[in-house]
Amino acid sequence: MIEHVCNHAESDPCTKKVPIFSSLPQDEFVKIANIIRHVHYQKGQMLIPEGIKSDTLYIIHQGKVKLSKFTVDGKELILYIMTTGDFFGELNLFNDDEVNNFSVFAIEDTEICQLTKADIDLIMLENPEISLKLLKALTKRLAHTENLAQNLATKDPEIRIVSMILEFCQKFGTKMNEGTLIHLPITREEIASYVGVTRETISRKFSKFEDLGLIAIAGTKQIFVKDQFALKAYLE
Repeated sequence: MIEHVCNHAESDPCTKKVPIFSSLPQDEFVKIANIIRHVHYQKGQMLIPEGIKSDTLYIIHQGKVKLSKFTVDGKELILYIMTTGDFFGELNLFNDDEVNNFSVFAIEDTEICQLTKADIDLIMLENPEISLKLLKALTKRLAHTENLAQNLATKDPEIRIVSMILEFCQKFGTKMNEGTLIHLPITREEIASYVGVTRETISRKFSKFEDLGLIAIAGTKQIFVKDQFALKAYLE
């Protein structure tokens, strides 16, 4: 972990990439960026361990992280995969007694911009609309968690894998003339943890979808989705 002053304040303020700050004028972007603490994490490093208190909002300026929980026998369940412009730690901003209910790891070299609770409290006092946007973000996270729990409990593995592919199309895909190219942000083993199946099941289902002409596999790090509409229809 390397910490330094945010050097993007003027040219590329971190806050400009975050939807909750999108309504702020340029001078507010710069003002907030000047009080941000800037931290660099290497791939594989832990940003936050589960179970500790935190008074910090974490903004991903560049890179990707995974938010995970671990079972008593050490098995990982990946709850979220976040990338540039995403943020986490917002729950602690509203409740001083709250502890982190997940661990966070960098899945590639990642630059994080941090704002303390005191900083956020002041920003919200001066810009009340940010409070509403934070609450909307919290409800979206809650809905995601509820959907994840429902999917793991009721949907078969094939449906969960298709849902993941469609999610990755939106978050990590590059649109091309004949489809969408996904640069996978995590390994096959981590994908298995994300959808709650074995790695062997992931390989089998990828092969099946490839045989059906829905996707094309390009090594271990890329998937070319030929038709998102066909995948959505597959869910139905």
